[in-house]
Amino acid sequence: MRLHFEVTGSKGNVYEVKVEKEGANINAYCTCQAGVNGLYCKHRFALMDGDISNLASRNPQDVEKFRIAMRGTDLEAAYKEFLKADTQFQEAKKSLDGAKKNLAKAMFR
Repeated sequence: MRLHFEVTGSKGNVYEVKVEKEGANINAYCTCQAGVNGLYCKHRFALMDGDISNLASRNPQDVEKFRIAMRGTDLEAAYKEFLKADTQFQEAKKSLDGAKKNLAKAMFR
């Protein structure tokens, strides 16, 4: 399976995201600087989330094909691990922000 997307970046640049699946392995490439260097790329993550708000190509139905193709792959496992860690991080950040406010209040009593 091969899918091709064009996505608009935050500065208006258009990038290409290519998805290839062979067996239980999926590779997703993006032409943005982060993607080219093998780093976190918000364009690929947006597609994995099903977010088509920056999709420049006219194939939104293929985003769901990508999400379905991820099922049972190492990419899906890594993505779920990321989502879990991100949720924990957001909860910890919220807790830390509350603790900072409480600490600041305690200093002005």
